[in-house]
Formats: sequence, structure tokens, C-alpha cells
Amino acid sequence: MDRSDVTLERMRSFVRVAERGSLSAVARELGVGQSTITRHLRELEDAVGVPLLSRTTRRVTMTDEGGRYYANCVQILRLVEQAGDEARGTRGQPAGTIRISCTAAIGVLHISRLIFAFQDRYRDIAIDLSLTDERVDLVREGVDIALRLGPLTDSSMKLRPLGQSRRLLVAAPAYLTSCGTPSVPQDLAQHEGIRMSNIAGSDMLDLKGPRGEHHAVPFGGRLRVDHGLAAREAMVAGRGIAPAHRWLVDDLLKAGRLTAILPRYTPSPVPLNMLIVPERAGIARVRLLIDFLAREIGSIPGIESPRSRVGKRPAQKR
Repeated sequence: MDRSDVTLERMRSFVRVAERGSLSAVARELGVGQSTITRHLRELEDAVGVPLLSRTTRRVTMTDEGGRYYANCVQILRLVEQAGDEARGTRGQPAGTIRISCTAAIGVLHISRLIFAFQDRYRDIAIDLSLTDERVDLVREGVDIALRLGPLTDSSMKLRPLGQSRRLLVAAPAYLTSCGTPSVPQDLAQHEGIRMSNIAGSDMLDLKGPRGEHHAVPFGGRLRVDHGLAAREAMVAGRGIAPAHRWLVDDLLKAGRLTAILPRYTPSPVPLNMLIVPERAGIARVRLLIDFLAREIGSIPGIESPRSRVGKRPAQKR
């Protein structure tokens, strides 16, 4: 093996192809031609003397030797990046790119604002923000951290709870004038509902009452959407009643464009979590953003951060 042919550039190409399973996707990601990626892989395999990838017409997968080599490459590239971070850190100038995936609606309305503030503080850090409600493979897509609403099942990522997103029932004043205002949860079954098609069980509402009791209410309607911002527009347009995250409608409630209904009966809050790719958690700029978001997330309306509950104790009788 000619060690001079094992370059970091070729390692990076190999690692990304191994993760994404596609030469063309990696070429687009890195901004080079596919022939360049093909050449990097051929030269790296020639240098190490074993086949690292198995290519078919549909997908590229790692060989057994490639899997072992991939794990070592990830460690090497992480150490190289950390070394660069530490060198720049001596000048107090963290730099580089952070890739974030975020649930779309909260990303547009609130997380983007936090990202702007972070970049104002750290001007040499670039942010690549991807907004999607899909549960993407973070390693495959080259993402460093992800912000997700709802339950999570990916145990291979580091998880940092950010808080609970409180919800409430809302409708436009014009809808309530036309169709009436529910006075008890059971009335909701007679109303038009705005439902999320990408959330299982949206045809039933589970509401918590003032004494902690639960009310399961059928929830129908002619409109289903798969995006929070589309649901927000439907609410304002008077298409029906919706269970909404406070952060999604707070400004509309303050402006009088939406009205809270059945305020004593609330849908369950939804967890907001940060997923962190373990191999990226030690990168200085990634740590900075993780800590910044965890600290600032409580500024979003309706997000009750874990630290806001710390230290709360029942009042002592005197």
C-alpha cells in the first residue's frame, strides 16, 4: 500500500458514499462531478489493496473490509476536524458548517430566528438548515443534529430533551359565528375538524379536563393536511377547529384572528427533542449550537423547557 495515496479527500468521498449508498448523490452534495467521486474510490481501493464497496445498478454497499475501514475512517476524519477546531479555538474563532434537520413549521416560524441569532454571535459558522417532517437518516443525509416533535425511536443517536410543546384547541371567529362554539368536549364531534394526515390517530382527540380526567372525542372533518403551515392557513380561513401547538398560533391569537375554545380541556403536550449524531457531538461548533438551542428554546411560545420545571416545589403550609 502506498500510504501517500490515502488522502483525506478520498476518505471523505468513501465515507459519504458508504453512508448514502449513491455516487451521484455524494457528487451533488460535494459539488463535484460523479467521475471525480468514482476516481477517488478507485484510487483509495488501489491504495489499501482491497475492495471497499460493492456496486450494483441500484445501490452501493460496503464489503466486509469496507465496513471495518469505514469505522476507522470516521474516527480519523473526526479527529482531523476536532484538531482544526482546537487550532481555530486558540484564536477564539469557531468556524465551519453545521447541518441541521428540523420539523418544518417550527423551523420556519421560530428555529430560523434562533439560527440567525447564533450566526450573529459566531460569524464564521455556516448553517445548512433542512426543513422536513420526514424522519430522515441523519448519518446518511450528512446531518449533525435534528430537532423533532413527537416520540422518537432512533436509539443510535444521542438524545437531548428540549421540553414539551403545549397545545390548545382553536378556531377562527368567523367559523364560531357560523357554526357555534363548543361548550363541552362532546360537542366537537358535531364540528368540522382540521386534521393532520401524517399523525396517526388524528380522528380521535384525547383531552385532559380540569380535574385530570381524560375525554376521548371523535374528531372528523373534510380537510386533512400534512404540513403545519397549511393547517395554520386553514384555521385562519375558518375551515374548522384544530388542536394546535401554541407556537404555531400564538401570534394569531394575540391578533384576534383565532380564538381559543374549551380552554379547560387541553390536548396532550408533545415532546420536543434534539437528536445528535454521536460522531459529531465532540465537534466544537456543533457543541456551541447544541448548548445555544437548549438555552434559547424556552423563548418559543408554548415550549416548556426541562429547566423551567427544575426546582418547582409545592408551596409549604405555614
